[in-house]
Formats: sequence, structure tokens, C-alpha cells
Amino acid sequence: MGLLGLGLAGLQPSLLLGGLAIGLGVLTTLKLLEARSLEEHRLVGLLQLVGCGVVAALRPDLGPSLLLATATLVALSGLLALELGEGLAWPVLLRRSAQVLAAALPVTLVLFLLLPRLGPITPMPGDRGASAATGLSDRLDPGSIAALATRHDPAARVAFSGGQPPPPGERYWRVLVHDRFDGRAWSSGTPLPRHPDDPRQPPRSSASPTENGQLWLVEPSGLAAVPWNGWGRPLSRELLPDPGGELLHRGPPGQRRAYALGEGDGTARWQRQPPLPGDLLLPEGANPRLEALGARWAQLGSDGARLQAAGTWFRSQPFRYSLEPGLLPSRAPLDTFLFERRLGFCGHYASAFTALMRSAGVPARVVSGYRGGSWVRPLGGVPYLDLRQSDAHAWSQVWLQGRGWVEVDPTAWVAEAQTGQGTRGERGALVWLQQQWWGLDIAWTRLWLGFDREGQESLVRRLLGAHLNWLGALLVAAVATSLALGLGLLGWLARGQGSDPWRRERDSLLRALARHGLTPEPGDTLAQVAARGGQRWPALAQELEHVVALYQRHWFAPRPADARRPSLERRQLGELRRSRRQLQRQLGRLAGRLKPGCLSRLIGVRRVD
Repeated sequence: MGLLGLGLAGLQPSLLLGGLAIGLGVLTTLKLLEARSLEEHRLVGLLQLVGCGVVAALRPDLGPSLLLATATLVALSGLLALELGEGLAWPVLLRRSAQVLAAALPVTLVLFLLLPRLGPITPMPGDRGASAATGLSDRLDPGSIAALATRHDPAARVAFSGGQPPPPGERYWRVLVHDRFDGRAWSSGTPLPRHPDDPRQPPRSSASPTENGQLWLVEPSGLAAVPWNGWGRPLSRELLPDPGGELLHRGPPGQRRAYALGEGDGTARWQRQPPLPGDLLLPEGANPRLEALGARWAQLGSDGARLQAAGTWFRSQPFRYSLEPGLLPSRAPLDTFLFERRLGFCGHYASAFTALMRSAGVPARVVSGYRGGSWVRPLGGVPYLDLRQSDAHAWSQVWLQGRGWVEVDPTAWVAEAQTGQGTRGERGALVWLQQQWWGLDIAWTRLWLGFDREGQESLVRRLLGAHLNWLGALLVAAVATSLALGLGLLGWLARGQGSDPWRRERDSLLRALARHGLTPEPGDTLAQVAARGGQRWPALAQELEHVVALYQRHWFAPRPADARRPSLERRQLGELRRSRRQLQRQLGRLAGRLKPGCLSRLIGVRRVD
């Protein structure tokens, strides 16, 4: 139960399956506390197996997968102990449980390949939410990011099919688009209207993340939007590109999410989506000096000229980058930043620049996401780009006629030496071990994500062609074949192993005696064989008699029927195992003191190997 409880720790009780799994875990724990009979303990074991299956479906990461596989092995060992007798030692139970799991692999593989998969059952949230865990929020106030910008908590990891990340200047990973401005802060408005030929469903693709594109692993957050480069092609039905440039994920936002993006052509539909009237709205009089400067730029002939004038003006001012710029006043905050303090971080620059563009008549929005990342090459696994909360960044996008939405980073106009981009402030063995583990985690995720729902449908079409209605018959036949194969494998693995550990100990002792020349005669009992062994090896007589006494006591002596019986049998079996091993060691030492062939001549019996 402890291992299953660790697996439940990362689930959200507010989600349907997460709450079901947590409730099942609580009920299983309560049942274990009150269980007294064999049937009740058997029910607890079965509930643990069901719980492991539910949690494994919700948390397919490498760490939880290993944890739940161990929990399944332990639960199955407990069930075997109940069915086969509690005299079995735990190593034997674990070995037999591993054999049962190995026998279940064929049918598991068939179900993984052929069983139709359900789409996401968690609906897309109606709003875009916010969580401090991501360092991002749907409300962008320059005074709200300073504390988050210094956090080095993991945000996301991304692996590239080519094995190399994009150049540093192209590492912008957009998450949220902020299109509403109240004079101080930016927020995300309502979803943009969709073009008739731009459905929520992403384009079908048979490509897998192992062939091209990117593989993302994003830490839990309260956001429906996930990071991307803005033009990659979604390879999963869980990904919903938004016309505003956000990539929405239908999976549970409170859990870690994994998704793949294929290679695009460098452009996306959202980049050609015409601006709305709201992309020019600016509260009149909220920042009068900003509005006056933008009005002067509005006199220029084109949007491109206005953008160029803004870049020239920003570069000419003594702006400085700082993580601790202090709070801005509630009245005309951007005027204070632009014309008085000139001190701030990315949120200040993106907010002020976007407002200036709107005042100059250029449609503009603020984008928040991540910039940069640290390239990691683990010893094993897959190289990846490591994004942290300290990489949280904000920039702008402006609409230019003939070019569409263009990304502009006004923070980059500040001297790069002042921004401190890419600094992590962390070193040490634990960080190195974490990086190695993440490399293996990405490799594992690439393995199971490479065969998604689209890949499964493609496999079924290749197998059945136009006869897709035969899928049910194919699935039944494949399951029956795999079950037969699994049972045959289980029988082969268990060959030569009796179900009774006492008989196994007896047979092991007889084989050891036979290797040293003492073979049982037809009709001999264990006591008779031990008596002949005691006559030939007087030093072993007492230990042989002790083994016989233990064996006969187990089979013929009366045993208690209360709760003491399982522990008593375990102690007796352990004593028998120790005595048998001691006899084998003594036989080995005795044979070592004799010359080759001397033992057979001494006892007058032909050696049997």
C-alpha cells in the first residue's frame, strides 16, 4: 500500500479518474486495516492491483511506471502467498510473481497494439486559468513576475529529432497571448473566432515523435495552454491550436503532460489570422506621455516605419534590466517606467512596447512563455533542452501588412549582459543525477508516445485494409493466442519447481547427496537415506537427523489452527533451509579433503552426477 500511496501523491482529486484512484486507495487502506479472513486479504490484494492499473493509466512517466510495477509485483506476491501458503519465502514469491507478469506480457502487448483507445475524457477548461507553479499567469502585471523570475524549479523539457536544439536566438517558447489592456496590466481575453476551415481538431498525421519534430514534457500547471515554438505541427488529438497562437492541451492541467510536435514550414495559421478591433484598444488617458509618443509615430507612413522608430527610440534610451525594479505607481505606471525609472524586466518592456504600438495604430499583443533553456547531454537517454521557471519571459507580437503577426522582443534591445538570461545558479551531484534521470525519462516517453492513437489506427489499417469491421474478431483471436502463449511461457518458467517449498528443500538435499555418491534406493524414505548417510559420514549424522526431524514434524506433527501457524511454518522452513545449506557446505569440504575418485571407493558406491 505504501508504494501505491506514493503513486497517488501526484494525482488531482478534482479530476474524475484522479479522484476515483485516490478514493480507491483510501478504501483499500481501510479494508486492509479491518481484514481478518483469507477472503478479505484476497480482496485487498485484488483492489491493489486495480488501483495500480488506474494510476498507471494516469501517470505513464518513467518514475511512476517503475514504482507501480514494483507495487504490482508486491501485491501479486501477497496474493500468491495467500493462495500457495505463507510458508513460501518472499524471494520465492517475488520470483513467481515476476514469472506471472512475464507470462502476461503477450496479452498486454496485444491489447496495447489493437485495443481501440478512448480520447481524452477531461474536457477543455472554459477559461485559461493560472497557477504560480508555472511562473506564468493569464494576467501580466510587471510587478507580479519579479519574484517568479528567480525560481529555478523545472518548467519543461524538450527533445529534438535531429539531436540539436535551434540556435539561441530562436528559442522562444510561447504559452499565453495577452490581448486586453487596462492601463496597467495585460490579460487573456475570450478565445478568438475560428475560421470555418480551422477546426479544433489538429490535422491528421502518421508521423511519430521519433521521426521528426519535438517531444515535450511539461511540469504540472493550472494552464490549459502549453509551450511550443508557434509553428510546429501537432501530432496528437489532445493538442488544439488556437487562432491566437496558443496551443491548448486537453489533458489534465494539474498533471505532467507529454506531447509531440512535427516539423512545420516556419509559418502557422494563427500568424495569418487578421487582427481584431480589440488589438488596438488602449485606455485613453491611462498613460498620457506614452500615448503622446505613440501618436507622433502614428504620423509615419507605414506600420513597418513605426516599428523601426520604436526600436530606434528604445535603443537610444538609458534603459536597464533589473529583477528588482520596485513597484510602479497605480497612476500612469507605464509613463513612470518609460520616462522616469527606465528600470525593469521583460514584463515591463513587453507591456510598454505593446502599448506604444497600439497608440501608434499598430495592432499588437503581449506573449508570455519561456526563452532560452539549457542544453543537456546525459550519459544515457536522450539529449534535451531544460527549461526552468527562471526562463519565464514576455515579448510582443505586432501585425504588419503582408507579413502577418511578427514576433518582437523589446527586452533584447537592452544590453544582453544586463539581462542575465541563461543563468541558473545551481550545480552539484544532485542536479547532475536529476539531469541523467530526465534523459532516461524522455527516452521512455518517446517510446510509449511514439505509438499514439493515430499510430494505432494506421497499424490496424495496414493489417486489415478495407475490412476494418473485422477488428473485433482479430482482437479476440490475438488475445486467445497470446493467452495460450502466456500460459505456455508460465509453465516453462515454472518447470521443475513444485508448489511445496518443503518438497523443494528435500529434493535439493537428495541431489546434493547424489552428487557425492549417495543415491536413494527404490522405496527408500528420507529417514532411510539419512541413516545411510550418517553411517558413511559420521560427522554429518546429527545434522542429517535434524533435517529429517524438521521434515517429519512439518508433515505429521499437529499444528496450531490460529494466527500463529503462518509465522511458525515460516520459522520451521527457514530452519530447514539453513540446515540443508549447512549439510551441502560440509559435504563440499569433505569431498575437498579426498582425492578424486577416493570417495566412491571409500563408500563402495558408484558416483552419480
